[in-house]
Amino acid sequence: MKPYGIRLTREAVKDFDKLTPKLQRKLAEILTRSISPDPWCGKRLVGDLTGFYSFHLTYKDRIGYSVNEPSRTVFVHRVRTHYGD
Repeated sequence: MKPYGIRLTREAVKDFDKLTPKLQRKLAEILTRSISPDPWCGKRLVGDLTGFYSFHLTYKDRIGYSVNEPSRTVFVHRVRTHYGD
């Protein structure tokens, strides 16, 4: 089956620009090898974030994304920590 497309929001692009080159490469690899082929592989979030998924980038950094099934597109919303630092 064809992989899902990946789109980064403006906020995710800002987060991406703050990552080290090594983490930028790791993010690209996760998006192409894990999330694009199977966007349901992330942890389903609940509460205020229902409809979103999370995938570990590092111990503290997460990839926060949502999936648009009709267009087969993954929208990456954040790629930074959720601990507030």
